[in-house]
Amino acid sequence: MEEPQRRIRAAHSESTITVYQAYSPDIGLPAVRDGRFPAVWKRDRMTWIKPSFLWMMYRCGWGAKAGQETVLAVEITRDGFEWALRHACLSSYAREVHPDRATWQRQLKRAPTRVQWDPERDLHLQPLPYRSLQLGLSGEAAGRYADEWTVAIRDVTPLAHEIQVLVSGGDLDSAARLMPQERPYPIEDDLLAHLCG
Repeated sequence: MEEPQRRIRAAHSESTITVYQAYSPDIGLPAVRDGRFPAVWKRDRMTWIKPSFLWMMYRCGWGAKAGQETVLAVEITRDGFEWALRHACLSSYAREVHPDRATWQRQLKRAPTRVQWDPERDLHLQPLPYRSLQLGLSGEAAGRYADEWTVAIRDVTPLAHEIQVLVSGGDLDSAARLMPQERPYPIEDDLLAHLCG
């Protein structure tokens, strides 16, 4: 079956969804140890969460980029994730969604969350013809993410490195077997239309 151009794909359970972020060890390791983000984590900055493991690998270079050496799998409540989606504004102007550019700019300033769609990646981190969700959290959304929505934080850096070694060695089947099992995330059609533009 052909993938739609935009779809949220994620590892999820009945009550949670897993998103990925990458940080320097001074943020990532205490977050894993304590199950919550440490005081040095900046609440006043926009933080981007990604349901796609491979998009995160593309962004952080399999955990090799400076400041992104610790790859986190953050399990958050689906209620929180869906609150973020309902309060989101597209990160770029879409004529089909916004009446005009000025209205979009006003919405963007007010919205606590921001949606961006980027090409999904394959195991070689090459772009695929369909897109994957990134969700930017700021202000109220960032606070809720850190204080209310987060259920668990795991260090998946060793997994990232193991998959990268397999991919580099040409063993794509073994690499694929280690991948988190991401599947379409159920979402109402009208909300998806609002998020897709």
